[in-house]
Amino acid sequence: MSTSETARYVRLRVDVVLEIDGPAELTEAAEGRIDADEFMPEEERVHARAAVREDSAEALAYLVEPFDLIRDVPGIEMVQASWSSEEIDYDPDAVEWDLGEEDGDDEDDEDADRP
Repeated sequence: MSTSETARYVRLRVDVVLEIDGPAELTEAAEGRIDADEFMPEEERVHARAAVREDSAEALAYLVEPFDLIRDVPGIEMVQASWSSEEIDYDPDAVEWDLGEEDGDDEDDEDADRP
């Protein structure tokens, strides 16, 4: 059996940093998603509403659906997904936030240093 005929598993990691500039709108959207979830027990719904009112990161986690990232990708099936959201300190100039290959400048800089 060739490699193309066997199932292969790939872990896709995506880091996204978002600026919350409309916390009220975010909370309202999350509460709407919670209220629309027909399978969520009422006790859990009460807890979820309180959580999204307290924490924008929690509200965002209720609105993000990893399946949406790959919904239209042919030849794959999502086997497992997990995600989390947390408030962070963000400094776009800090080294830990430099993703490197964003715009190809890093490769150009390396070439410029060569004689």
